[in-house]
Amino acid sequence: MADGGAGLRWRWAPTELTRVLFASAGLALALALVSGRWQLAVFAAPMLGVLAASRWQRSLPPISIRAHPAQFRCFEGEDLTAEVELTGGPAGLEIRPPDRMTAEVVADDGTGRSTVVVSAQRWGRYPLRAVLHAVAPGGLMAATATAEIADIIVFPLTPPASTALPRSEMPDRLGTHLTRHRGPGVEYADIRPYVPGDQLRTVNWSVSARRGRLHVTERLTDRSVDVVVLIDTSAQPPGAATAATARAVEGAVQVVQSALRRGDRAGVIGLGGRRPRWLGPDIGQRQFYRVLESVLEVGGDQEMSGSLAPRAAVPPGAVVVAFSTLLESDFGFALTDLSARGHPVVVIDVLQERVFDGDDVLVDLMWKLQRSAMYRNLRSVGVNVLAWPADVGLDQVMGPLSGVRR
Repeated sequence: MADGGAGLRWRWAPTELTRVLFASAGLALALALVSGRWQLAVFAAPMLGVLAASRWQRSLPPISIRAHPAQFRCFEGEDLTAEVELTGGPAGLEIRPPDRMTAEVVADDGTGRSTVVVSAQRWGRYPLRAVLHAVAPGGLMAATATAEIADIIVFPLTPPASTALPRSEMPDRLGTHLTRHRGPGVEYADIRPYVPGDQLRTVNWSVSARRGRLHVTERLTDRSVDVVVLIDTSAQPPGAATAATARAVEGAVQVVQSALRRGDRAGVIGLGGRRPRWLGPDIGQRQFYRVLESVLEVGGDQEMSGSLAPRAAVPPGAVVVAFSTLLESDFGFALTDLSARGHPVVVIDVLQERVFDGDDVLVDLMWKLQRSAMYRNLRSVGVNVLAWPADVGLDQVMGPLSGVRR
């Protein structure tokens, strides 16, 4: 909400009436000087008095504007409906959406209540602004003010295809992934004789009746995985590297969505600069929206110093999937540190083209050799590096990881 007395900053300008009075008074005075007729000066005097009083007319009654709700969350291309309420005095209302967003007033009851339909075709965080136009009581001065009435958070849409993850040793926690270990679970493994300490619910009574002694059914355990998505938030040069940052966010959301669908725990870390931003792994649909807000830098997080991933944000044995342009050496050191801790680490190279201009063949060859050497160095320390071309889906890029075991 923005109030006319405190939140709104009015910009004053003369109205059309003021300009007409000024032009008429000036013309009358000019004719009086040229023709020598004092009656024309008397004719201009009232108009000059009215114009002199205009400086004291810069006052408006308290005006407030608010939107219901004040914050929206939606996905790309989804239409939102907001109720805008204008109270306190007569004023014209104009909704001014930011770039990549459309806003249309579909209903106005004439009492200050309007219905606005908003839609955004690109994910991000957008402020919805309203422009107010009002005229002072004397009619000589007009005021214009801009107020942010709503905060719109647009989440990215992700492809329905699930992404694969490298196989790793799963923690002793119930989940949805079938393992080869025997213990509590659903999938049948074997039948063996009963030993003291076995639970009675595991006794297979039909087999025990046939064999004349107690036998129990062994089952394969179901476990879950911790998946931590690492996003390179360091400053990128303009051009291809900056465009790749948006692609990294979309890929991170797709990995998180795939992990949560499988019943795994997922978290996210924004690593770059001096203060990493992170959200610990968790399960459920609510965690998906928490991750989306953290990725868009709108959710609450904790701040820690240093360029490496905080240990509290990466549980032991967690699978780390990183998205980066691999242009910052500090981010490469963070990946090496995570691999040294024993985590399966996969980094997706989202840079699709060179970050410099020019068609020099030698420079292009040196660029390719440098990237190849960097890939080799990372793989030598246990970090899997995958390139993500523009015409290939992320599920196809990460498909071979399902057979890779650390």
